[in-house]
Amino acid sequence: MTDFFEIDFLDVEAKSSGDAICIRYELNGQTFIHVVDGGYQSTGEKVINFLNKYYGSPKRIDHVVATHNDGDHAGGLQRVLEDCEIGVLWMLRPWVFAAELLPRFKRFTTADGLEKALREAYSNLAALEEIALRKNIPIYAPFQGSTIGAFRVMAPTRSRFLDLIVSSDKTPQEKGLLEMARDAVVRVAKEAAALAKAAWGDEYFPAGETSNENEMSVVQYAYLNGCKILLTADTGRTGLKEVIDYAPLAGLTLPGIDRFQVPHHGGRHNVSTDLLDQLLGEKKAAQGGKTTFTAVISAAEADEDHPRKSVVRAMHHRGAHVISTEGSNKRTSKNAPQRDDYSAADCLPYPDEQED
Repeated sequence: MTDFFEIDFLDVEAKSSGDAICIRYELNGQTFIHVVDGGYQSTGEKVINFLNKYYGSPKRIDHVVATHNDGDHAGGLQRVLEDCEIGVLWMLRPWVFAAELLPRFKRFTTADGLEKALREAYSNLAALEEIALRKNIPIYAPFQGSTIGAFRVMAPTRSRFLDLIVSSDKTPQEKGLLEMARDAVVRVAKEAAALAKAAWGDEYFPAGETSNENEMSVVQYAYLNGCKILLTADTGRTGLKEVIDYAPLAGLTLPGIDRFQVPHHGGRHNVSTDLLDQLLGEKKAAQGGKTTFTAVISAAEADEDHPRKSVVRAMHHRGAHVISTEGSNKRTSKNAPQRDDYSAADCLPYPDEQED
């Protein structure tokens, strides 16, 4: 059979959006299965049922990647680890670095105490570790440069990940009052957004950054069947900048991505015009014309905050066929087996307004 790939973004339907991605690809006659995140705990069964229905009830999943601690990503992987034979679990465990980080924490005097606190703070990942250790599933750390099957980890670097642990909201005792006040202002700014009419090409992304936990996200790149694939999870602007800087070392020529997962369910605090120009190419001069790549957004139908209109507009500006998991699973593929119950996904319409 000809080499192929299929990437399925599952509809994680809840009040808030989540990520659950199943990937199957064939290289030189060998088939690999790769699961990235599993949505909420209630989504785990959906992931299992999907694998059984569309991936031929595989006996083994080669790679499982928990991109970061958030429950809308890591929760459903508990069921996946329990029910399946797993080759490798890839995740970044903050508590593993407790001894190294201890001098940077004023409150803790022992590595054991810091380790316990970090396990409690990152409980979704700790739950996955417990299952993996019980089932003798190897756990590897996906720092920049790691190879996960056909995928290369583009972010985060080890040093940035450790910095994010120390300055995270999950360790507020290490922050000063000024920093905490700044973070509170950013959170309020994220929640308040009115809509305003905007001309083609206009883009506005507010200054506030996404959370440290989102910035910890594992970003993966693969070149399969002539397609550049970038899976971003919830990474933010710093993570995307890290991807861009590392791209030459990974053999990725930018701009130009063929399959692009829009970060954080289409959140506007994760991208900027400059970063999107570097990753995807500059804005088209006029509306319309041929689409040049596929942009996929993992967003729940009930989630009123995602995707942001400003982000959907930005994808259109660069020639994307923009699809969302709102209401149904979405697949992007090349040379993959046909599915009788699937049809081409409609492109999200271009919004003539955006958040101010």
